[in-house]
Amino acid sequence: MQGVAETNKTMPTDRDVTEFVTSIADEKRRAEAAHLIDVMSDVTGQPAVLWGPSIIGFGSLHLTYASGRELDNFRIGFAPRKAATTIYLNGGVANYQDLLPRLGKHSSGKGCLYLKNVEDAEPDALRELTDRSYRWTPEADS
Repeated sequence: MQGVAETNKTMPTDRDVTEFVTSIADEKRRAEAAHLIDVMSDVTGQPAVLWGPSIIGFGSLHLTYASGRELDNFRIGFAPRKAATTIYLNGGVANYQDLLPRLGKHSSGKGCLYLKNVEDAEPDALRELTDRSYRWTPEADS
């Protein structure tokens, strides 16, 4: 079956990441964003790129779903939101269960982790989370 190319709603932009971070109104979320950029850049070796209006992503990954749908996405990313910082993980949150107790107060969806306070996360756990998501491939779940 031939893949179905689809335009992803969240695409990389040319917008300046530093400018975006300095525009975050909440001082705590602004500091958390700066910290996550440092950690994720260091672990991945990739620059921070603004995907869509408010997601900061690192690296890219071409995905092809069983349905044939194809899209490009970042390998690890986050968005500073009002209630929590959302971390977008490849492979689903279930692949990171062993790290969750070390990440502080949080909730999760299928592929998103919502951290109430990034500073409560153990630094090594945050780095491991970043590394695993960055290195994840669809074959890893097969």
